[in-house]
Amino acid sequence: MAPDVSIARPTVLTGPSGVGKGTLVARLRERHPELWLSISATTRAPRSGEVNGIHYFFHSQERFNELVQSGGLLEWAEFAGNCYGTPRQPIDERIGNGIPVLLEIELEGARQVRRSLPEAFQIFVAPPSFKELEQRIRCRGTEEEEAIQRRLRRAQDEMAAQEEFDAVIVNDDLESALAELEQLMRLHVS
Repeated sequence: MAPDVSIARPTVLTGPSGVGKGTLVARLRERHPELWLSISATTRAPRSGEVNGIHYFFHSQERFNELVQSGGLLEWAEFAGNCYGTPRQPIDERIGNGIPVLLEIELEGARQVRRSLPEAFQIFVAPPSFKELEQRIRCRGTEEEEAIQRRLRRAQDEMAAQEEFDAVIVNDDLESALAELEQLMRLHVS
């Protein structure tokens, strides 16, 4: 059966750290293997086990700059001395073939995509409360208090921006949030 090109509209998923975006995306991809998750480009060196074109598209700074100048990235940012961005070409190819596309990116990237790809449907994933988000971040047990405080400050700013989005999903119950995401993306459970 041919893909339905009418629903091949890219979806942008954004939300604060600890809200469960990664878990939602993993479950969504398990249930919908036809869904393509965008792969970021970066100027950082590959880590052990990372494969070009699967984990990231690894580029030299010069090549990355060329992509920025030519409009080859939907969004990009510099972080910790390296550049990261979302290449436009693979997304355009999949949309053209009727394949549902998902971009999981941070707030500033979502704002850039809104300008460069205005037809994208933007979804904000919110926690049931700020207190719950803090508990989730702390329960990870992977960061020092200073890093936790930075994440929480950033989360407040991100949560204040949720009105900018086409839809908001409150990730209180994973199955309910997943069903809502499927409905918003018009994905059908087989």
